[in-house]
Amino acid sequence: MTAATLGRPTIPGRPARRRPAGAGGRFGGYLTMTLATVVLGLPLLWMFLASLKTPEELYRLPLQWLPGAPSLDNYAQAASAVPLGQLLANSVGLTVAGAGLKVALGLCCAYALVFLDFPFKKVAFGLVIATLMIPPQITIIPNYTLVAGLGWLNTYQGILVPGLASAFGTFLFRQHFLTLPASILEAAELDGAGHWRKLWRFVVPMSTPTLAAVALVSVVTEWNDYLWPFLVVDDPTKMTLPVGLTLLQNTDGMTNWGVLLAATVVVTLPILLVFLVLQRRLVAGLTAGAVTG
Repeated sequence: MTAATLGRPTIPGRPARRRPAGAGGRFGGYLTMTLATVVLGLPLLWMFLASLKTPEELYRLPLQWLPGAPSLDNYAQAASAVPLGQLLANSVGLTVAGAGLKVALGLCCAYALVFLDFPFKKVAFGLVIATLMIPPQITIIPNYTLVAGLGWLNTYQGILVPGLASAFGTFLFRQHFLTLPASILEAAELDGAGHWRKLWRFVVPMSTPTLAAVALVSVVTEWNDYLWPFLVVDDPTKMTLPVGLTLLQNTDGMTNWGVLLAATVVVTLPILLVFLVLQRRLVAGLTAGAVTG
């Protein structure tokens, strides 16, 4: 039965309206999301429950999911075995500073690539994109040589400085800036606004979803970084939480899994909460400017 038969005229050149998915399609979608949630969330749930168990319950067969008597002893042992509070403070400080500087540098670089006229601008952008194709492992030896030559081993700046440039953030900001209405910036320039004021008073407020997406990706990257801090720091007072797990492993060996899982929960929970808060803005930010050339 056509639209004309139903009495609804069709407009030439416009595609017919797609009908909503039926019950079968909705069921398939819900089933897929449920399976994905189980696959992704089940290990996290097991990790949390296992951190509340005694060693006997961890090795018991058949597998026991729920702890018989939930206890925080594993967390107390982890805090006494390694300086957990210091490790947490180091991770929080380096994550906030590193992510903040990455976002600021990405904003300034993208603004220059879009709103400033200078020679070889397209070449500069091409070089930024080219860095996305270079595996970060390739730059470890040159960065380590540079950091060691500057005397930055076992220092916070040795962990922080080599990873401040964010080609991904620059690219994402540039693509979004290309979609901004030029009339607003032209009006601001007529009012005497300079580049710095246009960036922070006009461009940034119009780029909140992209800003949140880049900030979230930067926070997750900084928080989960393991290899580089492991190479440049061996002082427990300067280590981050992921590296501190290795220290805990070396202290208790590979036998006390409950203590190790408790420390892993401490590492995972903060970044998981940040992601849950910003997840909606992440999708909006990653798709902003997607069709812009």
